[in-house]
Amino acid sequence: MIAFIQSLFDNTSLAPHGYCLLWRPELIWLHVVSDSLIALAYYSIPLVLAVFVTRRPDVAFGWVFWAFAIFILACGTTHVFGIWTLFYPDYVAEGIVKALTALASVATAIGLLPLLPKALALPSPAQLRAVNEELREQIRLRDEAVAALKRETAERLKIEEQMRQSQKLEAVGRLTAGIAHDFNNLLTIIVGNLDKARRLAGGDANINRCLDNATLGVDRATTLVRQMLAFGRRQPLVSAAVDVNGLISQTVDALRRTLGENIRLITNLPAVLPEVRCDPHELSAALLNVSLNARDAMPEGGNLVFTSRVILPLERQQRGLPDGSYVELSISDTGRGMHPDVAAKAFEPFFTTKPPGDGSGLGLSQVYGFACQSGGIASLDTVPGHGTTVRIILPQANPGGVNVLTGRAPVPAALPQEA
Repeated sequence: MIAFIQSLFDNTSLAPHGYCLLWRPELIWLHVVSDSLIALAYYSIPLVLAVFVTRRPDVAFGWVFWAFAIFILACGTTHVFGIWTLFYPDYVAEGIVKALTALASVATAIGLLPLLPKALALPSPAQLRAVNEELREQIRLRDEAVAALKRETAERLKIEEQMRQSQKLEAVGRLTAGIAHDFNNLLTIIVGNLDKARRLAGGDANINRCLDNATLGVDRATTLVRQMLAFGRRQPLVSAAVDVNGLISQTVDALRRTLGENIRLITNLPAVLPEVRCDPHELSAALLNVSLNARDAMPEGGNLVFTSRVILPLERQQRGLPDGSYVELSISDTGRGMHPDVAAKAFEPFFTTKPPGDGSGLGLSQVYGFACQSGGIASLDTVPGHGTTVRIILPQANPGGVNVLTGRAPVPAALPQEA
């Protein structure tokens, strides 16, 4: 066996390949250069494949790359032996390398045959792009649905908060109206006894002065009761068709002397505006209350803007108002605004941020009660540091001249004159 192997590798009787080429330099160099370049290329390709598979372990059928690397490496070795046998007749070693190359190529070919259906089943780049586009569209639709859900949730929470606030004001209003009614009965008794005491006092100046002070206190208490009843929607109203723009103009003229020169009064009134159905005296008082609050919010002066306009149907639905036509009166100041916690309680009775003795806290509550009792609503928009806007929404007067609240013809009422 050993003798056979030794005889197999015995090349003393063999001539190198260059001998067949008659050692012609041009032919020798042609084979050497060509085989060198081929071998160099064959050795570099497996290196690239090995680096690719190593860094991309997620690639499908990674073993195919290794098989091709081995096969190409073996092919490059056969070309190296092609150069070697030009000068040395080691044809047995060259044959062994070719045999290994054949085994590698056959194994690779056999392994590729069952791989073909699986490779064809892989998605093409175009299919992947289409799937990616579909996925992006689904993500976009999902994001839009999530955003819509968030908006709907925020709107629902806002409506629920408005309902809770409305229910709270309704409950407080009923309690306030009940207390004001009982307190008004007590005031009636006090007024009657003061009148009787005045008659009994005769001309005594000291007693009459005390009675005058008591009467002044009763008058202030009566005003307080009227404001409490307005918030509780128990105040008797004399409804009439009111020219809003005319009433605002008269109120602004009266306010110019009341608010001072450092506050600029501005009106933004349309040329034509439907009349509203309400008590003109209470509307004038509401405008006055809001204006005085605005003055207190602008100690260094500013702008006070009065605006009127017709409410659009979509706005009416958003505000939860009954069917019908409405007019909005808004009073905007450029004061310091309110914190959200303060704004949430602004319409509550007896709530005030002023020092004790500077306000009863019933101004805005009277505005809210008057608007609701008139069939409308009052709301407040404010931003800390950027001012406050109070909106009073009232129903339009119907063309027939019938009171929309009582169903009867309105009692004529003159517009309030300048104070």
